[in-house]
Amino acid sequence: MKKTIWIIIIAAVVIIGGWFWSSYNRLVTANEGVDNQWAQVETQYQRRFDLIPNLVAAVKGAMGQEQKVFDDLAAARASYSGAQTVNDKAAAATQVESSFGRLLAIMENYPQLKSIDTVQTLMAQLEGTENRISVERGRFNDQVQNFNVMIKRFPTNLIAGMYGFSAKTYFQVSDTAAVAPTVNLQVTQ
Repeated sequence: MKKTIWIIIIAAVVIIGGWFWSSYNRLVTANEGVDNQWAQVETQYQRRFDLIPNLVAAVKGAMGQEQKVFDDLAAARASYSGAQTVNDKAAAATQVESSFGRLLAIMENYPQLKSIDTVQTLMAQLEGTENRISVERGRFNDQVQNFNVMIKRFPTNLIAGMYGFSAKTYFQVSDTAAVAPTVNLQVTQ
């Protein structure tokens, strides 16, 4: 009889221990998945940031005005480089997108820029990069959702709380990104 009780106790300890171990490992894997997906987003941001100076240089060569847009792009890139957290980087990326949107609006209003081969090539590369960024952001938010659901479900939420796993923040576009940029087409002499 005593032997049966000990076998039941040992089996219960093994089952509970296995569950804790498995749950903790799933949380670690999901957490790393979120971090990995953010790295993919950053890879695409870096591609964008590498292409933008070339586009700006090509546009500057063909057009002398609209210096503020160029300055805003440079400041936004610097802001991203100095950002430390995912939230800060997301905010800086949104700032880049806003400035980049103004540059695109300017280019739409200067048809002679579109005919320059370098500008066309760079624009095609940037369009592809913007699509990749959009896809990677969506994947990041999917990973965040999966992780957040996992740490909120009972009984995994107990283990998440014990080991300090907390909810991740979704990538969200700022309110200013929804506003179309205005372009002043007055030529300054």
